[in-house]
Amino acid sequence: MTRKIFVTTALPYANGPLHIGHIMEYIQADIWVRFQRMQGHQLHFVCADDAHGAPIMLKAESEGVTPQQLVTRIAAGRRPYLEGFHLSFDHWHSTDSPENTQLSQDVYARLVAAGLVYRKSIEQFYDPVKGMFLADRYIKGECPNCHSPDQYGDACEVCSTVYAPTDLINPYSTLSGAQPVLKASEHFFFRLSDPKCVAFLKEWLDTPGRLQPQVVNKAREWLTGSGEQALGDWDISRDAPYFGIPIPDAPGKYFYVWLDAPIGYLAALQSYFDSGKARANGERRTFTEFLAAADTEQIHFIGKDIIYFHNLFWPAMLKFAGPPYKVPDHVYVHGFLTVSGEKLSKSRGTGISPLRYLELGMNAEWLRYYLAAKLNANVEDLDFNPDDFVARVNSDLVGKYVNIASRAASFITRHFNGQLAYQGDTEQLAALAAAHAFQVQQAYENREFGKAMRDIMALADRINHDFDARQPWVLAKDPARAAELQDVCSRALHGFKLLSVLLAPVLPHLAAHVALELFGLERRFAWSDAASLPERINPYQHLMTRVDAKMLDALFEAEPPAAPPPVPRAASAAAPAGVAAAGAVAQISIDEFKRIDLRVARIVEAETVAGADKLLKLTLDLGSDTRTVFAGIKSAYEPAALKGRLTVVVANLAPRKMKFGVSQGMVLAASGETPGLFLLTADAGATPGMKVS
Repeated sequence: MTRKIFVTTALPYANGPLHIGHIMEYIQADIWVRFQRMQGHQLHFVCADDAHGAPIMLKAESEGVTPQQLVTRIAAGRRPYLEGFHLSFDHWHSTDSPENTQLSQDVYARLVAAGLVYRKSIEQFYDPVKGMFLADRYIKGECPNCHSPDQYGDACEVCSTVYAPTDLINPYSTLSGAQPVLKASEHFFFRLSDPKCVAFLKEWLDTPGRLQPQVVNKAREWLTGSGEQALGDWDISRDAPYFGIPIPDAPGKYFYVWLDAPIGYLAALQSYFDSGKARANGERRTFTEFLAAADTEQIHFIGKDIIYFHNLFWPAMLKFAGPPYKVPDHVYVHGFLTVSGEKLSKSRGTGISPLRYLELGMNAEWLRYYLAAKLNANVEDLDFNPDDFVARVNSDLVGKYVNIASRAASFITRHFNGQLAYQGDTEQLAALAAAHAFQVQQAYENREFGKAMRDIMALADRINHDFDARQPWVLAKDPARAAELQDVCSRALHGFKLLSVLLAPVLPHLAAHVALELFGLERRFAWSDAASLPERINPYQHLMTRVDAKMLDALFEAEPPAAPPPVPRAASAAAPAGVAAAGAVAQISIDEFKRIDLRVARIVEAETVAGADKLLKLTLDLGSDTRTVFAGIKSAYEPAALKGRLTVVVANLAPRKMKFGVSQGMVLAASGETPGLFLLTADAGATPGMKVS
C-alpha cells in the first residue's frame, strides 16, 4: 500500500545563514525521504524560515531595514545550501506569510473556544528608552549570589545560580543601557496544566512506537514534575513592539514566536498545495482533505534542544484545535553535532561552514555518507572527526564501492563490448540480492543509517573479495576462459549495481549517474532494481575522487581578515643607512599593534606529538583559562625542560584545526640566520594572564 507522508525538519531562525547543525538534520531527513520515495511512497517534504520574534526585529533595526526585508534577504541565501547538499525539499516557505497568519489565528480561536486560553496580568522589566518589555536575554546585572558583574537575567555564568531578572543587582538593558523598570501587562496563557491536556499528553507519550524511549522519558519528567518543575501554563503572547502575528481583537498583542513557528509546518504545506506542486507530485486532495485524512502520516525531524515544544505544547495545540488538525505520528529527535569531541564554536576553531565546504570543492556526498555512517535512531550526539572523515570516505566510498566498478567495467568494455553474461543459477543471485536489500531496507526504515552503511560496506568487502579470488586479470590472458571472465566481471557489476541502489538515498547524485550513464537506464533507481541483474553497461566514467586531507585543513582555517590598506613599497636604494633591514617590513600603526593580545602563559605540560617531526603539544595556563598550543620547537627543547616555564603567547589568534588537534594560540620564539630557536620568556614576578604591551 502506498503511504502518504508529510515530513518536516525544524525551521531555521531567519536571522542568519544555515549552519552545519541544520545541514546534518536536513541530510538525515532527506535520506529517509529519498528512501521512502524509492519504495514508491508519496512524500511531501517541506520546510520554512522561522521569521518572527524580537531578535529579528532588533537585528533588522540595527541594519536599518524592515524585518520583512531582513527575512527576505536571508531566504534568498538558502538555495546554495539546499541544492549544494542535494536536499530534496518539495517546498520552502516562511512563517511570515498569509497562510501562517490565517492558520495561527484559526488554531488560537479554536483553543479559546475549548476554554484553554485565559488572560493574566504579569510584571516584567521594561526598557523606558527602547519602549519595550525585555526578555531575560536582554537584561544584565550583578549576580545576587556571587556578585559577578554583567550576568544575564536568568542565570549566572560564573556561579551557575538560577534566578529571576528582578533578583539582579543594578540591572540594565543590553539594548539601551537604561535601568529597566517593572511594568504590568496583560498576557494570554494556554492552559497546558488543564486536566484534559495532562490526560491527553500522558496518552500521547504512552503510544508505542510514536517517540524514542529517551524522548518519552524526558517528556514524562516535565509532565509529572512538582513544585517549580511542575507542568505550567504557557505564555503565548508578547507586547508591541514585536515582529509577529497579531492576536485577533487584542490591539498591541502578538503571538509568541513558539506558537506560530510549528504552525509554520502546516503553513508551508498549505503553500505547497496552493502552488500546485502537490498536484504535480501526484496528490489529488486539497490541503484540508490531506491534513484530515486518516492515512496521512505527519512526521517531524528535530534536535534534542526543542523536545519540550514539540512533545508537549505542539501536540496539545493540535489535539484541542480539532479536525482537520491532528497530532503528529512521529517526532524523530537527534543529538547535537560536535567536532573532534567539542561543541560547535567558530571562535574555538570547531565550527564548520557549509558554504565554505562547498566553495572548497568538497563533494557534498562525502559529508552525506559520513553523517549517515554515524547516525542512528537514538538521541545521541554525533562527532565530526576530520581524520576519521578522510579515512572513512576514502576507504569505504572510493576504496571499496567505486573500486568495484572501476576494475570490473574495464574488462567488460574491452573484451565484451559492454555485454554482461552470467553462468550458473541467476535466480539464486537475484534472491540473494533481494535478501541484502531487505536487510538494509529495515535499517533505513528505522533510521538506523549507521547499521545500513555497515551492512552495505560488508557486502562491498565480499564483492571485492570474490572478484580478487577469481583473478580476472589472469583469466583475461586465456581466450578459452572468456566466458568465465565475463561471468566474474558481470557478477561484480551486478553487485555494484546492488550497492548503488542501496546507497542511492545517501548518494543521490552519484547513484543517478550510475543508473543513467553506466547502466543506461532512463530513470533513477527504484528500490526494486536491487534484485534485477543488469544486462549491459556503457563505458565507465570516473565516479568519485578521494578526499585530500589538505581540504580539511582549509575547511577549519579561520576566515582571512580584511586586507589592510596598501602600504607604499620602500625604495631600498634610497633607504637611510641603518634602517634597510627594518624598512623591508611594512610599518603598522599603534592601533594595529594593539589588536594583538599578547599574554604571559605558564607551560603546565609539554608532550611530543606522535607522527610529528617538529611539534610539541603545550598545555598553557593563561590565568583565566587553559589552552592547547602546538609549537614547532621540538628541535630546540626537551618537553620535560619546558614544564613550569613562563612564555609569551598570542592569545587572540584564531584557533587552527590541525591534523593532531586544535591549536588555540601561538607561543613566541626568536630565530635568526644562524641555527637556533629561542622561546621568549617573562621576567620574574610575571604571572599567567598578564598582558604584554
